[in-house]
Amino acid sequence: MQQKNLSIMHPRPSSIVAALYTLRDLNVEVAILHGPPGCSFKHARLLEEDGIRVVTTALDENGFVFGGHDRLVDMLQKVEERFSPKRIGVVGTCVSMIIGEELHEAVMEANLDAPVIEVEVHAGYNDNTKGVLFALESALDVGIIDRQEFERQQHLLNEATNVEKKYGAASKEYLEPSRGDVKYTVAKRVIEMLKAGKKGICILNAKKETAYMFADITMALHEVAEKLGVEDNIVNFANLDTELGLPRVRQHAEHILADMHDNVKIDEIIGGLDEYPIAGQQVRQLIESKYKDFDFAVIAGVPHAIPMEALEGMELISITNGPRQVHPLKDMGHKHVLVEIDLHPKTLGVTNIVESEFGATLRQLAREE
Repeated sequence: MQQKNLSIMHPRPSSIVAALYTLRDLNVEVAILHGPPGCSFKHARLLEEDGIRVVTTALDENGFVFGGHDRLVDMLQKVEERFSPKRIGVVGTCVSMIIGEELHEAVMEANLDAPVIEVEVHAGYNDNTKGVLFALESALDVGIIDRQEFERQQHLLNEATNVEKKYGAASKEYLEPSRGDVKYTVAKRVIEMLKAGKKGICILNAKKETAYMFADITMALHEVAEKLGVEDNIVNFANLDTELGLPRVRQHAEHILADMHDNVKIDEIIGGLDEYPIAGQQVRQLIESKYKDFDFAVIAGVPHAIPMEALEGMELISITNGPRQVHPLKDMGHKHVLVEIDLHPKTLGVTNIVESEFGATLRQLAREE
């Protein structure tokens, strides 16, 4: 029986970083981190590749003792003067929480023209989704999203947390990172099944911008099946609903579908790019009603959110970008598990599908046939 309060030993995502990514999805143009200059440095740098400026109040030892209220007011005013943003975000850090800074007081004193989304957060929460929730609550307060969208997002966050606690990075005290199975070997097996006339379901169940690379696996599988003359043996599911999600998330779905338009047919839409934790319900219903006799499934993105009972009897090939997700997927019964290393940095700031290692391997083996 799983412990209620499992102590996780391996590093996990930060609520501060989760808040920053949420601000990006809300089309915030500048985010201010109120804390030390090195806080969340790597992700701040990556986010700049995705079109959002991230600046810092750069609190030092003096600020740790005497506070950084004046510095935050000054930074807010500098941001408006220098960048003229339409939306600004202010994100707290562990330091601002410990010294008791009030972000709202500084925002009121700065008296800016642009709406400011204030996120009082630190990195000490067990669930990094807290940072997302706090950012959304503030966005609701300033009228950037409505109550219906907030409640929808809140439900998705709860489901995402449940998925991670049951089958993901929060499911065990320590998860050994792994590179997964050899892509060449698994690609060879997929081609072998296609040549044998077996029927497969390709499921894209990706989280937001990561879909730019995971979608390439759908493209590659289609290309290989077409080359072998068995394209009718593959059906494609994808969580690419363009009507669901925060502004930037809907835009990602539009870009990916536009890239696929002339090449790949998506047979079943299973939700939006933020609905990866609940898309499994739709997958289960579709398989039970229409695709029960299929032999294998290729699942890219968040495979552990697809219920195993929906995939019963199929040989499973799953692709993730999390090295710590390999062992949980194997434990669930996924026969082949692959990792697309460094996927996330490669999908920030792009507007077209990016080739995956597994997709490239499939294509190369098909050329050699």
